[in-house]
Amino acid sequence: MDDHSAEEPLVSSKNNGYVGYGKMKSMLASSIKLVLKFTMWVIFISWATFLFLYPSEFVNGWYEKYLQSTSGTVFGITGSIFLVFSAPVLVIAFLAIAHIMISGEEEFQEKKLWKRPRFRLWTFPVIVDGPFGVVSAAELIGILLFSVYIVWAVYAYTLANFNIISKFQLTSKEECYLMLELTGLRFGMIGLFCLAILFVPVARGSVLLRLVDIPFEHATRYHVWLGHLTMLLFTLHGLFYIIAWALQGRLLREILEWKNIGVANLAGVISLAAGLLMWVTSLGPVRRQYFELFFYTHQLYIVFVVFLALHVGDFIFSIAAGGIFLFILDRFLRFCQSRRTVNVISASCLPSGTVELVISKPANLQYNALSFIFLQVRELSWLQWHPFSVSSSPLDGKYHMSILIKVLGKWTEKLRGSISNGPKEDCLMEPLQPHANITVSVEGPYGHESPYHLTYENLILVAGGIGISPFLAILSDILHRINDRKPCLPRNVLVVWAVKNSDELPLLYSLDMESICPFFSDSLNLGIHTYVTRESEPQLEEGKVSKSVSSFGYPIRNQCGISGLVGTGNITWSGLYIIVSTIGLILSMGFLQIFYINAFGISSWWYKGLLFVACMVGSPIIFGGVVVGLWHMWERKTSAKDLDEDDGQNNGITQDNEPRARTESSENYVATSSTIFYGRRPDFQEIFGWIADQWGHADVGVMVCGPPTLQTSVAKECRSQSLGRKCNHPIFHFNSHSFDL
Repeated sequence: MDDHSAEEPLVSSKNNGYVGYGKMKSMLASSIKLVLKFTMWVIFISWATFLFLYPSEFVNGWYEKYLQSTSGTVFGITGSIFLVFSAPVLVIAFLAIAHIMISGEEEFQEKKLWKRPRFRLWTFPVIVDGPFGVVSAAELIGILLFSVYIVWAVYAYTLANFNIISKFQLTSKEECYLMLELTGLRFGMIGLFCLAILFVPVARGSVLLRLVDIPFEHATRYHVWLGHLTMLLFTLHGLFYIIAWALQGRLLREILEWKNIGVANLAGVISLAAGLLMWVTSLGPVRRQYFELFFYTHQLYIVFVVFLALHVGDFIFSIAAGGIFLFILDRFLRFCQSRRTVNVISASCLPSGTVELVISKPANLQYNALSFIFLQVRELSWLQWHPFSVSSSPLDGKYHMSILIKVLGKWTEKLRGSISNGPKEDCLMEPLQPHANITVSVEGPYGHESPYHLTYENLILVAGGIGISPFLAILSDILHRINDRKPCLPRNVLVVWAVKNSDELPLLYSLDMESICPFFSDSLNLGIHTYVTRESEPQLEEGKVSKSVSSFGYPIRNQCGISGLVGTGNITWSGLYIIVSTIGLILSMGFLQIFYINAFGISSWWYKGLLFVACMVGSPIIFGGVVVGLWHMWERKTSAKDLDEDDGQNNGITQDNEPRARTESSENYVATSSTIFYGRRPDFQEIFGWIADQWGHADVGVMVCGPPTLQTSVAKECRSQSLGRKCNHPIFHFNSHSFDL
């Protein structure tokens, strides 16, 4: 007894030491993150303030003095401009890498549940219908700030133009010509500022998007808005010059002019023409009717950027170079990832007109339940990539990932035909064999940096048709976490699903909830309301749904899985690639300036602009390519190690790593409460009103995946309920999970 008592304090002291070390480590990480976040905010606010005030006479005068004082450096005036306009974006990216690395995978555990519901700018819909779609309060603030900036810049530049004209003794016609040219110049400058951030939202795996936790599917709409604004400004830029030249009778001569010292007009015309073609084909009616035309013409961004650099030269182009360089970094990684083909473990054609693919992935691939991927099937097209939501949770298995594809167009019809060897036949594939008819490549996975569906205690999942796909992943993820006793906030979940016909019901009801978590009803209050809009009564006996045809093979555990180069992949390698590539850009520009431009007296603006673009493209390939090569080697080594460990522990393939097999009836898998309504659509006012009374004073996360009309209806009800709420009612937070390019 005495000996045992004497040992207890030692054990307790050791455990306390571990706890104390853990707390100290957590406090240190939190402090570093706070410093990084503060530094990034300071840099961003300073950069944004400079851009906003740049049109003013005071800031512009200071900027001219800065250029004069730094023009004698190795990089010359180009380096000075790059340091002010583009370097802040890259520095924030470097700091973002450190912040994401420290944050880790389970950051949502640290967020405490608020006792009182509160409004959030990002999830409160202000505008629910209109040209911008559903716009949150935060997005509206951004739109207003951009509008104020454009108005202010035009006003400030107009005053500056009058001041310039007043310094010369000109005739009224000459004043008119000069005013037109100066106005065109100012619109071009404002357009360059917009171009500086235009490419940031479409860098799919950008660390900047990961930092603010905005997935690519949401960021594309910001690219669309900025694209319209940028092209409007550049069009006005060219139009004012054309009018001025036409009035002076020298239009053709000016358009065809290509100066060595000064602006190359013909290069600018080519760049503007490429931009206009992209702009016209990206307009809503054209994009929806002729998506392939929109997709292929959008590849003219290469012509647009290259000839813009030829048009303005290296030092003016450096104003927008930072954002474009981040896009080039992302594009090269995507190219490297998309060269690899992945094994199709299983392919199934469901009677509901849906194809399900199960593809292989490495065990260490990082993603969450609200992720999506871009898919290419080489037998159908070498150029077309289509986005699809992931329908399986990361916890479903280590070596596979599932996606559901609705047969809606020519590409999906061809895919179904390739799998089934017939357009209307159901398909099966042999176990343990990759599908021989299709060769699949993948980009991604993309999505939220953190699984934000786990940050709500109360969830409403609203889906239309195939929009149920990401919610299958959410439900599976929640059930797995409950079963494995992992952190998981959701306790009340309501699924509202609208389908046209009852043959789509197997998509949801084939989710085998009982096998994932046999006693989930003890911890989760789950309700499912399904609305079959085009049928007035059930076609089968109540409680059963139509047959779902499928066959799953065992996972093919080899190295032909998805690469983690882009998306929510390994931030250490991704950060190293960005940093090394940026250092490579600086070194290549420095060596080029010293040993070629200065040594041989190169002075042509357009040629130096071309060299600048060449360095921006070459540094990710040459310098970053070394990191990508090492990254691939690390992936192969890690995958092989994981497989060896699994084989050593399990002596084969375990059940936990197998895809779930679908069954022929849903009667065994009805959840806590499940109701099917025929011949009607969801009444969201009734549903949300009932939820407000049942769930009470709390935050309710509403996630929508479906057509724009469905998003509008749900957003309108979220806004109405939150604004007109009683003191004991919840606040509804609107979140969209629909990809609309």
